Amino acid sequence: MTASTAAFAGDPARKKQPVGLFLLFGVEMWERFSYYGMRALLVLFLIDTGTGGWGWPKENASRLYAWYTGLVYLTPVIGGYLADRFIGTHRSLIIGGAIIAAGHFCLALQSQALFIVGLGLIVIGTGFFKSNVSTIVGQLYQQGDARRDGGFTIFYMGINVGAFIGPLICGYLGESPRWGWHWGFGAAGVGMVLGLAMYIVFKRRFLGDIGEVPAAKRAAASHDATTAGPLGREERDRIYALLITAFFVIFFWLAYEQAGSSMNIFAQQRTDRMVMGNEIPASWFQSINPAVILIFAPLFAGLWIALAARGKEPSTPAKMAFGLLLLGGGFVFLVIGGRVSDGGAKASPLWITAAYVFHTLGELCLSPVGLSLVTKLAPLKLASLLMGVWYLANFAANLIGGYVAGAVEKVERGEVFRVFDGQADFFLMFVVSSVAAGVLLLGLTPKLRRMMHGRGG
Repeated sequence: MTASTAAFAGDPARKKQPVGLFLLFGVEMWERFSYYGMRALLVLFLIDTGTGGWGWPKENASRLYAWYTGLVYLTPVIGGYLADRFIGTHRSLIIGGAIIAAGHFCLALQSQALFIVGLGLIVIGTGFFKSNVSTIVGQLYQQGDARRDGGFTIFYMGINVGAFIGPLICGYLGESPRWGWHWGFGAAGVGMVLGLAMYIVFKRRFLGDIGEVPAAKRAAASHDATTAGPLGREERDRIYALLITAFFVIFFWLAYEQAGSSMNIFAQQRTDRMVMGNEIPASWFQSINPAVILIFAPLFAGLWIALAARGKEPSTPAKMAFGLLLLGGGFVFLVIGGRVSDGGAKASPLWITAAYVFHTLGELCLSPVGLSLVTKLAPLKLASLLMGVWYLANFAANLIGGYVAGAVEKVERGEVFRVFDGQADFFLMFVVSSVAAGVLLLGLTPKLRRMMHGRGG
């Protein structure tokens, strides 16, 4: 760590977070505005038959959604490798942000060919951006800094400010007959430009030289043999623990990411959306999740710090197991809503709202502490690469989850299995898979803690 970088990493004894965290908060907010604003529209645009959409069957739309949302979590492995070895996290963010913005503007042009090109550009740009912005957050802290989990939870709030605003603005424009789908996609591009501009203008002031030297070069220049030399046994154990934990993350995200596909369609077609005589856009329900995070994230950040001070903080695997259990509980509400709507009535919006609240509480137990875990366990020279590997779990989850969402009508007809009949059975699958994964992870927690050698809580 250089002198100027160390200055920005901050004193671990201090309770204040590094000022650079709040710049990264804002940059990630606008990038997530663009991603979640566009994601809220994608499936609805593809299945729309009356106002400029493509009129695709639900199964085909869910499969395209699966590949798109899956690939945006696959390419960070490549982006992380390039950042570690050659270009550094700083340049990766600039390259990625510019490519993402270009992709969204391609979506805004009314051309099917450019639409596919735009999706591809967003996938490539996210590869450069996503793993590296989280890695830079980790670079703000020295090893053993008790502020790290709380810092990642605050950073996670930035993600969710963007995720809250994006569906509201892009969803309103996209689903409005006055504006149309392509205005919504274009608004997502504007958000990415704002985030990129913020980073370029304020990076030097608030982050110093963090991220400018590739991790491999910093490791090679280090006089610490544990950093510059081959991986030791404890480092290998930590990597294995990280990979095992990432496996369980698949079960979380394949259920959670139903938000953009099956749950989005459930909100549009089976939920009563009339409020004071006006029908609200279906995409707006996706803003419930980030709104709850904005309320509860500071409480969770404070909770982890308070429990740590008393020596009672749960380990990271235990927190993540609780997250899976809460996620499964959220799908119980959708099973009930599915039963109501299977009878022909519109389901109350309270069912899907309650589901999003539980999913969000589960997310707060799993996602920000998972990002923090990667920066604790990853060797310096592999930091961005392993952050990308962590996102491979999201790739697998989104791909599987999208294909599962495409089978919703087969499950409704009882062609796969039959318990309640109808869409209630579809949501029941996620109750079972999430709870089972959570219980198993909880059982493995003592073993994983030993493999982490004191760095996983």
